[in-house]
Amino acid sequence: MTDERLLPLAATTGDRVRSAAMAGIIATVTVFAMAQGLTYPLLSFILERQGVISGLIGLSAAMTPLGFIVSAPVIPALSRRIGGGRLAILCSILAAVSLTGIASIQQVWAWMPLRFLLGAFANPLYVISETWLLAVTPARRRGRIMGLYSSVVSGGFAIGPLTLGLAGTEGWPPFLIGIAAFLLCGLIVLAVSRRLPDMPQEGEATSVAAVFVLAPLLLFAVFVAAGFEQILLALFAVYGAALDSPEQRIAALMTCFIAGNAALQIVLGRLAEQFGSRPTLLLCALASLAGCLLLPVAFGTWLVWPLFFLWGGVSFGLYTLSLIQLGERFTGQSLIAGNAAFALVWGLGGIAGSPATGLAMQMIGHHGLPLSLGLLSGVLAVFLVVRRQA
Repeated sequence: MTDERLLPLAATTGDRVRSAAMAGIIATVTVFAMAQGLTYPLLSFILERQGVISGLIGLSAAMTPLGFIVSAPVIPALSRRIGGGRLAILCSILAAVSLTGIASIQQVWAWMPLRFLLGAFANPLYVISETWLLAVTPARRRGRIMGLYSSVVSGGFAIGPLTLGLAGTEGWPPFLIGIAAFLLCGLIVLAVSRRLPDMPQEGEATSVAAVFVLAPLLLFAVFVAAGFEQILLALFAVYGAALDSPEQRIAALMTCFIAGNAALQIVLGRLAEQFGSRPTLLLCALASLAGCLLLPVAFGTWLVWPLFFLWGGVSFGLYTLSLIQLGERFTGQSLIAGNAAFALVWGLGGIAGSPATGLAMQMIGHHGLPLSLGLLSGVLAVFLVVRRQA
C-alpha cells in the first residue's frame, strides 16, 4: 500500500482516537459535576434545617472554592510530575473520601476543612480535563465542541439537585450517590487512559500569575460566571425559604437553571463561531443582568420557569465563551496555566460571592441575592463595552 493510500486511513484512525478521548473527558467531568451539583444544595438544606444563619451558610459554601484557589497554582507542576491521568484518578478517590467525612460529621464547623479539601481535590480534574479537550479540539470546531462540553457538564450539575428530589436530603442516601459518582470518575479515566493526550509541553512554562496580566477581562468574566453559579447553589434555598417556597420547588428551579446551562451552551458556541466570541460574551453579560432585574417580579409567577432556564444558559455562557477565547489565545504550557488561572478565579468568585451575598441578605433581606448578581453582571457588561470601543 502506498503512502498516499495510508493517509486517509491514518486520518480516520486519528479522528476515532480523538473522538474517544473527547468522549472520555466529557463523561468524566459530567459525572464529577453531578456529584458537586448534588452536594451544594444538599449541604445548604441541612444547614438551613439546623437553623444556621445565611451568612454562615455562605461561608461554609465558600470553603470549596477556597480549595480551588489554593490548589490552582500547583496543578501545572503536579500534572507534569505525576501525569494528567494519574492525578485525575487520585483526585477522584480523595474527593470521595472527603464527601464520606462530610456525611459522617454533620456539623457546620467540622464541614469547613472538609469542604475545602473537596474543592482542592475537585479542581485538578477540571483543569486537566479542559486542557485535554482544548488540546485535541480542531480550531474550526472549538465553539461547538466547547459548547457541547459545557452543556453536558451542566447537565451533570442539573442531575445533582434533581437527585435530591428522589433520594431526599436526610441521612446517607444522597451522600452515597455523590460518593459513588466521584469513584466512577476515576474508573472512567482509567478505562480511557490509553487514548488520552499528554499534557501540552511546547512553549515556555507560564505562571498562573502571568495569565492575570495577559487576560484580565477574560478572568473577570470567569469570576462573574462563578459568582452566579456558586451564589445560587449556596443561597437560593435561603432566598426561596424567605418567600415561603417549598424545598421541592426550590430544588426544581435550581434544576431548571442548570438545565438552561445544559441546553444553551451549544447554541452559544455556534454563535461564537459565526459572530465571534467577544460579541457573544457581551450578549451573555447583558442577558444575565436582565435576569437579575426580572427575578423579584417573576418569582411568584409561571414566568420564573422560562426565566430561570434562559438565565442559567446565559450566565454559564460567560464561562463557555471565556473558555473558547482561552483556546483561541493560548497554546502549549500557557494553556495549562490559563486553565489553572480560570480555576483559581472560579474559586475567587465562589469564595467572595457566597459570603458577600449572604451578608447582603442579612442586611437588606432576600433581595440581596438578585442585587448582588446584578452588580456583578452589570460591571462586566460595562467593561466589555469599554473594551470594545477602545
